[in-house]
Amino acid sequence: MKYLITILLTFIVSSMLYGQETLIHCGKFIDTQNGKVLSKQTITVSGNKIIKVEAGYASAKSNEHIINLKAYTVMPGFIDMHVHIEGETNPKRYLETFTKNEADIAFTAAEIAERTLNAGFTTVRDLGGTGVNVSLRNAINAGTIKGPRIFTAEKAIGTTGGHADPTNGYKNSLMGDPGPAEGVINSVDDARKAVRQRYKNSADLIKITATGGVLSISKNGENPQFRQEEVNEIVRTAKEYGMHVAAHAHGKEGMQRAIKAGVQTIEHGSFMDRETVALMKKYGTHLVPTLSAGKYVAAKAEIKGYYPDIIIPKIEKVDATLKQTFTMLAQSDVNIAFGTDAGVFPHGENAKEFKYMVDYGWSPLFALQSATVTNAKLLDMEGNIGVLSEGAFADIIATKENPIENISTTENVMFVMKNGVVYKNK
Repeated sequence: MKYLITILLTFIVSSMLYGQETLIHCGKFIDTQNGKVLSKQTITVSGNKIIKVEAGYASAKSNEHIINLKAYTVMPGFIDMHVHIEGETNPKRYLETFTKNEADIAFTAAEIAERTLNAGFTTVRDLGGTGVNVSLRNAINAGTIKGPRIFTAEKAIGTTGGHADPTNGYKNSLMGDPGPAEGVINSVDDARKAVRQRYKNSADLIKITATGGVLSISKNGENPQFRQEEVNEIVRTAKEYGMHVAAHAHGKEGMQRAIKAGVQTIEHGSFMDRETVALMKKYGTHLVPTLSAGKYVAAKAEIKGYYPDIIIPKIEKVDATLKQTFTMLAQSDVNIAFGTDAGVFPHGENAKEFKYMVDYGWSPLFALQSATVTNAKLLDMEGNIGVLSEGAFADIIATKENPIENISTTENVMFVMKNGVVYKNK
């Protein structure tokens, strides 16, 4: 009898809620599409979509309820184009490769996903992990756990000994010879197979390591690591399978090879120069600066033992050029997409990137648009995310202050709705 009563009550409540609409009263409203800050707006949400945006504070009808955000600035949920959601920096991070099982990674990733969402990032692009990121994406989409909408590259593609070789730093007896299945290539044929393997593993996009990396256990952080024909084949095959390519790249030659091949984004761009900027403009390539990672890594490098000794000179070299490079980029009109490299620094602190961008010369509005409308377009989600307009997904966040006047307020998001569900309201 109790079971039948429970079913009946559930049915009644569901019937009452079905078709209920939510009115959100916004004190200030950032129109990312048109680059304007409006006052006294009402957003009407039904299900997981925005069905109306209107001036003034609309009154609620019998089937509607109101969320009062009159004291806040309301904007679309942020989009971070570069995270590593499976893990997070710590002094034992390199040892964890040998001590953590996939289940350990999964539980860690679930907590990180919720933390990221609560920070106001309703969509992220995960650029490489073990494959747990695919299962995490699926679990979030199914509503099993809380987290942002994830577009994942699954496992990044590199070359033998390159930045994405998963066995770098291992002792000889453990190194083995990973190949395309593990995301390691050494020929055009390997390149094609590695992309197809990522597709088979349900990746949404492809990530390559076009140059050496700062935090991998290897000496060079900027040398090109793919031949032109290899990166050409990666991009060609990815396009055939409906996937974009993101290219980790610090050094000039590796960046230029990736740009000429047709990658969508360059990640980091530490040693970018004006010649490479001109090439990016020619090909329509976007740069994802990941300033937060550079800042954090430089600070932690001063702590003895936090990183392996071989990494320290690479960190120091990147740090020495950071200000000059990104001040130049802020004045260059190069295409910029917001991305942080969260995981290299603590997840949930992604919004610090806004302040760093403004410090280097980008305007607050530009920074906000890079994390909304720009990124939505790159994800082929234009009009669906990154905007507060009719027909878009109800990904809505709010801050206490207006970020156009105080960009640091983005670091303290008070309200988070994703797909019409409220996850945070305080």
